[in-house]
Amino acid sequence: MKTMKTLLAAALLMLSGSAMAQATYEAADGTKYEFQKHAFLNLEGGLQYTLGEAKFKDLLSPNVQLGLGYQFSPVFGARIQANAWQSKGGWNGFRTQIGATPYTNDYKFKYVAPGIDLMFNLSNLFCGWNPNRVFNLTAFVGGGANIAWGNDEANTIANTLKNLDAYNLEYIWDGSKARLFGRGGLEAAFRLSDAVALTLEGNANILSDKYNSKKHSGGKMKADWYFNGLIGLKINLGKTYNKILPPPPAPAPEPEPEPQPVVQPAPVPAPAAAVVEEKIEPLRRDVFFLINKTNIRPEEAQKVKDIADYLQKYPNSKVVITGYADAGTGNNKINDRLAAGRADAVVKSLVNDYGIAQSRISYDSKGSRVQPFAENDMNRVSICIAE
Repeated sequence: MKTMKTLLAAALLMLSGSAMAQATYEAADGTKYEFQKHAFLNLEGGLQYTLGEAKFKDLLSPNVQLGLGYQFSPVFGARIQANAWQSKGGWNGFRTQIGATPYTNDYKFKYVAPGIDLMFNLSNLFCGWNPNRVFNLTAFVGGGANIAWGNDEANTIANTLKNLDAYNLEYIWDGSKARLFGRGGLEAAFRLSDAVALTLEGNANILSDKYNSKKHSGGKMKADWYFNGLIGLKINLGKTYNKILPPPPAPAPEPEPEPQPVVQPAPVPAPAAAVVEEKIEPLRRDVFFLINKTNIRPEEAQKVKDIADYLQKYPNSKVVITGYADAGTGNNKINDRLAAGRADAVVKSLVNDYGIAQSRISYDSKGSRVQPFAENDMNRVSICIAE
């Protein structure tokens, strides 16, 4: 009873602190993430050690666990889980007849233990929520009902000793039995993607003294325990966050033209017709690329030709080319390389395919630190402005 009260008090303490964890995160490039409530699925398997009188290796048995849960906040979640397969017991001092040498005998039985766990993400509680964190540690407490059956091996041992003057299995049971249990544990999750994490879980489960058919020494009723070590997957069912891209930077103001000296026209015998100077409008073309690619696709090549035609038509014009990469994939190192390669691809095409002088071309790359477009995929681009 004291153990259950301690677990309940710990759960209430962590639940009260869960509201203090922030539900937003801002990356270095200005991208904002907002936590979103979501369901999740646990699929795990491993080994169980049932506390008893036999050797440690003789009390190990296979174990599986299935859980369906919901994450209400960055810190607090809950799940319905069912832990099942096999438990073991051991009898130290077993003998088949009076006077025989005693030895340790072990026996196994089956069970399924459905229950509810309250879960508290300690990483988010103490370090703040980060959707890209690789490692998260979660504590949980809970309880439910353990339904056991198939205790035939223990009953065979008890029947063998029925008429012998020997220590009996005082809590022997047959058929199926349901007992309440409480439990607590830790889950370590290693992020593989937004949807999937590899999990390592350890949990301790406490039941009444009659679970393994043995009565503890001293005549006092004490708790039975079993411990599970599990490995598996945690699968998020739906989006875990909303992603908000930073607004594109405002275009740099065009430099003011330098004032030109006023030259007085020489007198002419007759007035000449006024000549209207043609106003040259700047030309912009956005050359888009596929993910993780720097080559110019055939459907985008016409845009490069438009820039070349403009430069050939206006011999005094120049072009500025800026390469970008999307912030939704890759990292800064990869995206810097992709952005520079996309700008370089357009430069090489203008020089090699259209004979544009290198001196008329300026180019730069922004990686994924600057996102000119709100839609993520459109930021795989080289923006070309000729004037």
